[in-house]
Amino acid sequence: MNSTLEQLKAKVEQALIAAFGNTMAGTDPMLVSASNPKFGDYQSNAAMSLTKQLGQSPRAIAQAIVQHLDITDICEPAVIAGPGFINFTVKPHYLESQLNSIQTEPCLGVLSAKHVQRVIVDFSSPNIAKEMHVGHLRSTIIGDCIARILEFRGHDVLRLNHVGDWGTQFGMLIAYLREVCPEALTLSNAIDLGDLVTFYRQAKQRFDTDEVFQETARQEVVKLQAGAKDTRHAWQLLCEQSRREFEVIYELLDIHLTERGESFYNPLLADVVKDLDESGLLVENAGAKCVFLEGFTNKEGEPLPLIVQKSDGGYNYATTDLAALRYRIEQDGAQRIIYVTDAGQANHFAQVFQVAQRAGWIPDTIKVVHVPFGLVLGEDGKKLKTRSGETVRLRDLLDEAIARFRTYLETRIAEENRNETEEFIAEVAQVAGISAVKYADLSQNRTSNYVFSYDKMLADKGNTAPYLLYAYARIQSISRKGNIDFANLGADAKILLQEETELVLAKHLLQLSEVLQKVEQDLLPNHLCLYLYDLSQKFNQFYEQCPVLKAEEAVRTSRLVLCDLTARTLKLGLSLLGIPVLERM
Repeated sequence: MNSTLEQLKAKVEQALIAAFGNTMAGTDPMLVSASNPKFGDYQSNAAMSLTKQLGQSPRAIAQAIVQHLDITDICEPAVIAGPGFINFTVKPHYLESQLNSIQTEPCLGVLSAKHVQRVIVDFSSPNIAKEMHVGHLRSTIIGDCIARILEFRGHDVLRLNHVGDWGTQFGMLIAYLREVCPEALTLSNAIDLGDLVTFYRQAKQRFDTDEVFQETARQEVVKLQAGAKDTRHAWQLLCEQSRREFEVIYELLDIHLTERGESFYNPLLADVVKDLDESGLLVENAGAKCVFLEGFTNKEGEPLPLIVQKSDGGYNYATTDLAALRYRIEQDGAQRIIYVTDAGQANHFAQVFQVAQRAGWIPDTIKVVHVPFGLVLGEDGKKLKTRSGETVRLRDLLDEAIARFRTYLETRIAEENRNETEEFIAEVAQVAGISAVKYADLSQNRTSNYVFSYDKMLADKGNTAPYLLYAYARIQSISRKGNIDFANLGADAKILLQEETELVLAKHLLQLSEVLQKVEQDLLPNHLCLYLYDLSQKFNQFYEQCPVLKAEEAVRTSRLVLCDLTARTLKLGLSLLGIPVLERM
């Protein structure tokens, strides 16, 4: 089922062609949801944009469009307002027929994308031998949500975890491993190195204070790059232990990724430099090989270089990212590549994309986009840190959210004199706690910083995950109270919209497809969060004013179907945010 917005856009375009000729084909109808219900449900601003082109007043253009509009099956007669706005109000009968048609559909009438693509989403990307911390939170959650929505829209999505598993720091780590656990370099089975973060700090301290150790570490880098068997084994050991620790977090967050670290692209780096040289882009500067960028200058106003090979012959992040970009286009067949990283890397990616573009590696048919996000701040307005000033471990942050919601839940259960099992309490606390963290992030415009507040995100009122989870559970309680199986209401159950709150809820339910298409394009998950929050509010208003179980038959069944459609829409929408629902809370 095409969304109401898409259907109306097609109708307005047909009217433009009928009124002004075939040159109007492809003209943007400029149709949007009305900002105020008193103007109707949708509004077209096309007449204003065509004044110069058609040499007529906006109102005259609007009148010509309205005269040729054929919308009787969808809307009341269109109304011209102000200088030439065209307002549309959807008919109740249309809403009823649309809802009746989707009530048995698992996708709730949301069609797959018209042009399905091979999409790569690059997100999370922690570093080996370091713990995942609050700095990885946004990339992991936002990237997963974008991937889920694109997958639901029918795209072929490859979720890539570009982990930091290569570089000079491994020389330091391997050299230290030789000293404190030499048996690790010869055993065929991996051993537990304990706390990798402590291990990293101890190795770094040794590196910073011992020149002999520094030289040993540099030699280990050379051995690693040359493929020395024991050095390589030590590197794999470090990587494997990190993966196990990352997986604990990913499992807790229900995140699924394909790991392809920096080391994967290592054999391709020399060809990157060679091909840039052959394309005439490479310049040697102070012994380093680089590409001078267009539109980027240093403090002196001189062109800024992107170094792709250092003066010592080594490579850097830019070289790896160029190799990865080219591989993703040529080998993975990506048509859209999405990088989800913090806003601080915007310049880096703009430079990498420019070099790849100038080298001819990005065809016009392929879209490469950086999806930036802001910082996670503490309630003091500064970067979120522990009381001792250290970066917050992601596991600690999630455990704290679960523990706090558990305390709230146990208090509520005691106040209501309910008897609940430990299993129930533990499940609700974990789902609600983790969902609260995810939703607090996703409900913000990702381009902005946001303040991390347990009290706000765990609240059961306002635009929070607990509020939405309670809205879903509330609908399920209706089925339990009335001994009703929503799944067996029957395909013949008809929706009848008579009350204003029913109409408002119905209109909102039918906007899911529009919202998902919007997120698919602009990659801003907060649109979906706001839609789900508004849906919960509109449902609560409907439920307060329209009796469901006590209503007379026909109306009772209709309202039960509306309840079920709301619950299923909430469940689907939350699943696209990476949030499971709870039947009871």
